[in-house]
Amino acid sequence: MKTSTIFAVAFVAAAIGAFGHQVLAPVKVETTQASGQASEKKEKLAEEHVEQDEHGADRIRISDVKLAAAGVKLAEAANATLSDTLSFNGVLRANQETVVQVTPRFAGIVRSIRKRIGDTVAKDDLLASIESNQSLTVYDLKAPIGGTVIDRQISLGEYVSEQKPAFVVADLSTIWADLSIYRQDLKRVRVGEAILIDPDDGRGEIRGTISYLAPIGTSETQTALARVVLPNADARLRPGLFVTARLVLAARHVPVAVRAGAIQTLENRTIVFVREEGDKIEARPVEIGESDPNFVEIKAGLSAGERYVAERSFLVKAEMGKGEAGHD
Repeated sequence: MKTSTIFAVAFVAAAIGAFGHQVLAPVKVETTQASGQASEKKEKLAEEHVEQDEHGADRIRISDVKLAAAGVKLAEAANATLSDTLSFNGVLRANQETVVQVTPRFAGIVRSIRKRIGDTVAKDDLLASIESNQSLTVYDLKAPIGGTVIDRQISLGEYVSEQKPAFVVADLSTIWADLSIYRQDLKRVRVGEAILIDPDDGRGEIRGTISYLAPIGTSETQTALARVVLPNADARLRPGLFVTARLVLAARHVPVAVRAGAIQTLENRTIVFVREEGDKIEARPVEIGESDPNFVEIKAGLSAGERYVAERSFLVKAEMGKGEAGHD
């Protein structure tokens, strides 16, 4: 081989070697960075891994700041009154005893309209003016009661008669809550019993009394109607909207209870997440007793005054699951 050829081959090999060094060098850096991230990740999980206390219960460290950011709320275990209740669905209706249909006295043509649906009226307020077909004179159609115009069936220039109401005026200061009572519950519902109505508007329940229980049922739904008359001075209740109701049948006092949302299941055990010192939360096994929609009785495992996770406890359970994975 000639000397020039040997020199050319050596030059190409050196160039390829230099290029290969430039390509591989960043790969080594990236590998080092990935290793560093993995170490950091392991270190973070190690800070949150699940421990066990002297009783064998799992616990994890979570700060109050982290709990607050997640919307987790704590409460103290305390005595409570559990209620045996029946729940019903219902609908709000205008009090039909204070609803008046306003009908023209004489057939004629509508010459003016003064009130529309939703307007508040006082007794004897002018609703409309009608020109009589008989006398060709205009007479006034007035509100017979004070209340709210909830329906209007006439238009300007329309021919009206005594056969159809022109307006419907309702006094909405009281509202009917009509509840559907299933046949198996009828024997437990009585006129005069107190009941709690929830309009689901975020303002709490309204206490009322059952004033009427229908003597006949509805074949399609196999239910009977129970009626509650509710005050509505602040116009909170609107006819046509659905409500739920709770009939309290009995009440029992228990010395220790937690919110219903605090109860979780972990490894086939019923637990409550209890706040301990040093940002620790313990998955405390408990024995539960009776319950109602709001509270659960604790018969063993938790004492009155201990702080526990009352709301969004499922987030703590998920965090503990992550800690267990890191510990493994």
